[in-house]
Amino acid sequence: MSTLSARHPLRKNWDQLDSATLRELQLKQLRHFLKQTVLPFSKHYRKLFHQHGLSPDDLQSWNDLTKIPFTSKKDLLTSPEHPDRNKDFVIVPDEALLKRRPATIFRALTRGAANAKTSLEQEYRPIMMTSTTGRSSEPVPFFYTHHDIENLKLTGRRLMEICESQPDFRHINMFPFAPHLAFWQAHYAGTGFNTFCISTGGGKVMGTSGNVMLLGKIKPDALIGMPTFIYHVLTEAISEGVRCDSLKRFVLGGEKVPNGMRRKLRALAAKLGSDNVEVMATYAFTESKTAWPECPAHGTEKTESSGYHIYPDLGIIEIVNPETGETMPEGQPGEIVYTPLDSRGTVVLRYRTGDCISGGITYQTCPQCGRSCPRLLGRISRVSDIHRLQIGKIKGTLVNFNDLEHILDDIDGIGAWQIEIRKKNDDPMQTDEIIVHAQAQDDQDENQLSEKISQQFQTQAELRPNQVVFHDTETLKKMQGVGVAIKEEKIVDHRPKNKKT
Repeated sequence: MSTLSARHPLRKNWDQLDSATLRELQLKQLRHFLKQTVLPFSKHYRKLFHQHGLSPDDLQSWNDLTKIPFTSKKDLLTSPEHPDRNKDFVIVPDEALLKRRPATIFRALTRGAANAKTSLEQEYRPIMMTSTTGRSSEPVPFFYTHHDIENLKLTGRRLMEICESQPDFRHINMFPFAPHLAFWQAHYAGTGFNTFCISTGGGKVMGTSGNVMLLGKIKPDALIGMPTFIYHVLTEAISEGVRCDSLKRFVLGGEKVPNGMRRKLRALAAKLGSDNVEVMATYAFTESKTAWPECPAHGTEKTESSGYHIYPDLGIIEIVNPETGETMPEGQPGEIVYTPLDSRGTVVLRYRTGDCISGGITYQTCPQCGRSCPRLLGRISRVSDIHRLQIGKIKGTLVNFNDLEHILDDIDGIGAWQIEIRKKNDDPMQTDEIIVHAQAQDDQDENQLSEKISQQFQTQAELRPNQVVFHDTETLKKMQGVGVAIKEEKIVDHRPKNKKT
């Protein structure tokens, strides 16, 4: 059973409260969460709060959140000196302490000792694990208990509701089958919403052709998956003459979804016989144990997303200056920081995601769906996608590949693409080069597309690619690792490892 009962105003009215009431209830829940769950049973945070002379009762105002030190991924990484460091973040209850708690005694009296023991085991015993992808560092495991699984069902149901799915819809989950949040959130969305949802496992399990086959046979109303993989599935379906006129929703995650990608996916759906498909992105990271969706645009061409709708009863989002850590005002850009309010298993507080949001956070009512829950607005960019390159004679030039991705997706006439970083002549002592690999759509003139790419790079990023190389669809699929990699590789760094920055 969740720490917050169904009658609690924060759980019951999570998408209807004004910001002042919401923050007051969140702080109240945070204090309770710290007192009852985190500080008694988390080795890391018990020690951290003691070192800083901090207690839950010190958190009486929103500004008091800054008293809690940040947590980042490096805090969870193991080392020879601390081989089990990530276990310090797992909630491991002390049996003797639990037995003395009034709540435990009440459970035993009302449910019986055996049922009370089962209830506690469901709350605290880890039964599932996801992990980070480990591209920039070693994978970090995150453990779930039955309590967390119930929250996955809850957030999955909300995701379906916000995306305006219907119980009689047929959903295909095309996320790759792996111990990663995206797959399991989509799986439990179907379970929580009590709707038909078949999981294909993505390209690694059934391959692109297997997903195309199901698309033609199931005639789904909604596709859930990574935009690049769904793009390849739809492209192959068109080439095979598959017709699917039932599509109404694309719910995407795991990658950025620029407006250009939305247009391309809608155009492909139209070729399959489905017009006016709603395309919605989600935002998630392993440490959050949930995914936050956009709401539908109702057929209009979005210039800006309505934002990712946050579940405030399950977590607190802060936006901070990525350089100073200072909390940013509402509507201002900054780095996303997350604190859960109802997690078990692995728990991290004030977790710095390394993701920056261009429009910050808002508590204003959503103009499209009318919900008043917090929303993240604008483009999300990952700090890890900003590379320091040596371009020409200029050393240490910062290149934001988040912007380059948007440029390529927004250019009509380009299908799949990949950006490659490499050294000139493969010489470690030479300058860095940026190579754009692309697929031309609909018999587009490659010379004109190449010039358009170079011009857009120069105009928006103040650099030009060293080369633009065009390939056929199958070659780019192999280059991106479609059906092989967990995430399709859209940016690859082929510089010698000791020279990467």
